[in-house]
Amino acid sequence: QVQLVESGGGLVQAGGSLRLSCAASGSIFSINSMGWYRQAPGKQREVVVVISSGGNTNYADSAKGRFTISRDYAKNTVYLQMNSLKPEDTAVYYCNCVAAAYSGSYRDYWGQGTQVTVSS
Repeated sequence: QVQLVESGGGLVQAGGSLRLSCAASGSIFSINSMGWYRQAPGKQREVVVVISSGGNTNYADSAKGRFTISRDYAKNTVYLQMNSLKPEDTAVYYCNCVAAAYSGSYRDYWGQGTQVTVSS
């Protein structure tokens, strides 16, 4: 199977920056897309940004101009640089990938989540 481990969350003041990392490991045959989602208290999980295997990116409107996703294909790692953070960015951020393990077909995998709290 495929495991995702996130790091880099924390508490930051409004206007500050954080960088999240997510590393995929396990019996990985191939990774298609990787991305970041978030879930604020009382709200549904929403997409923040996704990057395809070819490097194409798709940002949520709320992330455009402030967040930047990057991907290290050799390390099966994806990063999310978040600048100009706002209190409304406060949420648990989840890493996602669509991948195939050696034993199966492509499916979604999720990390355990990392808390991002932006104080005003």
